[in-house]
Amino acid sequence: MGRARGHGARAEGPGRARLPLRRSLLGRLLAVSALVAACSVAATAWIAVQTTSGAIKQEQGQNLTADARIYDTLLEYAARNPTWDGVGATVRELARESGRRVALTTQSRQPLADSATAATAPALPPQASAVVDPLSVDTVLAARGTDGQRTAADRIDPRAVGPFRLSTADSTALRRTADDKVACLNRAGIASDVVVGASGRPRVQIVGNDPERALGTRCDLAALDTPTRSEQKALDALTALADACLKRQGREGVRLNNDLSWGDPVPVTVPGEPGAVAPRPVPAPRDAPSEQAAPSVGMPERTGENDRAIASCVGTARSEQLSSYVASPGLLFIGDEGGATLPGFDLSPANTAKIAGAAALVLALTVGASVFAGTRLVRPLHALTGAAQRMRDGEQPASVPVSGDDEVGRLAAAFNDMSAHRARLEEQRKAMVSDVAHELRTPLSNIRGWLEAAQDGLADPDPAFVSSLLEEAVQLQHIIDDLQDLAAADAGVLRLHPEPVGVRELLSQVAAAHQARAENAGVTLAVAVAATDPEPALRADPVRLRQAVGNLVSNAVRHTPEGGRVTLSAYASDASEGGGEGDDEGKAGDGTVVIEVQDTGSGIPAEDLPHVFDRFWRAEKSRSRRTGGSGLGLAIVRKLVEAHGGAVEATSTEGEGSTFALRLPAGTEPAGP
Repeated sequence: MGRARGHGARAEGPGRARLPLRRSLLGRLLAVSALVAACSVAATAWIAVQTTSGAIKQEQGQNLTADARIYDTLLEYAARNPTWDGVGATVRELARESGRRVALTTQSRQPLADSATAATAPALPPQASAVVDPLSVDTVLAARGTDGQRTAADRIDPRAVGPFRLSTADSTALRRTADDKVACLNRAGIASDVVVGASGRPRVQIVGNDPERALGTRCDLAALDTPTRSEQKALDALTALADACLKRQGREGVRLNNDLSWGDPVPVTVPGEPGAVAPRPVPAPRDAPSEQAAPSVGMPERTGENDRAIASCVGTARSEQLSSYVASPGLLFIGDEGGATLPGFDLSPANTAKIAGAAALVLALTVGASVFAGTRLVRPLHALTGAAQRMRDGEQPASVPVSGDDEVGRLAAAFNDMSAHRARLEEQRKAMVSDVAHELRTPLSNIRGWLEAAQDGLADPDPAFVSSLLEEAVQLQHIIDDLQDLAAADAGVLRLHPEPVGVRELLSQVAAAHQARAENAGVTLAVAVAATDPEPALRADPVRLRQAVGNLVSNAVRHTPEGGRVTLSAYASDASEGGGEGDDEGKAGDGTVVIEVQDTGSGIPAEDLPHVFDRFWRAEKSRSRRTGGSGLGLAIVRKLVEAHGGAVEATSTEGEGSTFALRLPAGTEPAGP
């Protein structure tokens, strides 16, 4: 069927556009603030440039290499000792060599050592020069302190060996073996030396750029590659920590080699120490009994992602294993002896006068702009405050003058609207009390009159008498039920039981329920939803929805003259189009479902249309039951539809008829076949 056009009056109001920034109070305040800030910056920029230039020149003269050497020395101490006890002598020696103040504190700034000789040491600067942590090395300072030999990616100091440090006996035995291997290589014409690593393990270093020459000799270097019992125990513990990390990520475990690599054995290396080394052959089971007892661990698939995960877990495991063998992180402060500050900057009398004048001008501009803006801002606010206090004291609401179209002006206009709305609500409240009393008094008065007549013997309690009393009681109960529904809706406790609803079936049920009344009034009641059209999808409380549509049908039949027509229809509407022309009728979209009740009655005057959903409002002011109901039906319709998340609207042309439309959110699936 065709849609109801919005040709009549409609109870809607357009919103106001956002105020342009150039006309808003915010824009003006921003402009004043920008002006004050610009003047302040211009006045202080010269001082800032002059005072910071001397500091920059002084900072450029610092010896960064000396600072890096201090950092590296303390880093070595932390890597080789579990605590900072005894670091004072090292700090004083570093301060003596560099001629600077060296201080070391905990991360909570508790002093550990300080080279300051004064009885009361000057306060330390707020920012530390570096953090001394052998498990998280500052790669920039570390690279300077070791002539760039340490890789930037290795954050653990190579001198932190922890449980891998060899005992004196093991180190001595391995050193004798290494000396024998060097003598053997020298006899074979291969120059080599013994190099002792941080853990105390010696290794044979081939002189030259071809370390594989040792493979062709009878000098077996495998004996130097077999881990000691303490090294194997530490390696097994490290492997267990790395496997636990990998398992938390859902990955397979890994078996680490002596050099902390994984996969096939590789030549023995010492992290952080340069020079080529002799390759290490794979030891036979008889050469490494401790590894033979360990369960074999299948290596995960060699992919870039797995290698990155393994490397991350190995690094985490190393930090966890070494944490109890190294000193806790400390804050390093390097500065001048005595804690001297940067030299100040003396201004000439002429420059001092210029700066004082600029500051005075900025102050004057700030005060003037603030007074001007504050006065214009506060004046209308005072008027609003006075009007609000008068309303609080019970006086009649009064409007305040609207001075402009900025934020304050719109606030005044909103206050005036609120004041007028409050006055209307007060009038409606008084009228509602009177209407409720009238609606309840009429059936109660009739019941009382009939009962008094029966008591006085003036009326016989025959079936007609009982029927009359029942009719009045039903009317009274209907009014009370309507008031109860409205109260529940206002309190937000109106219970709904949503379920898929067949819109065509629901309209047919409502039409059947009101068919007899329509026939008695000579009005044609029809449902205009074809059985072949796609049925809109709707999910709602069928009982409450029938109540809402029934109220509209009852109201339409009452106000349609004999020979008129009341039509019920439903269709799906795209929410973006609002049910206007151009929609595909009958399409169950994702927008809204519109249920319309259209009549050919007398219509509603344009001035009365905004009030049709008010409580106890009736176009016929005599409140006769013959021409109108209690005045609660349309108010209940609006509350029921709003409880479903929808909206109701009315359009009417006087003398032609009215259309009431319920707009409800569309369901997720069509209801019924």
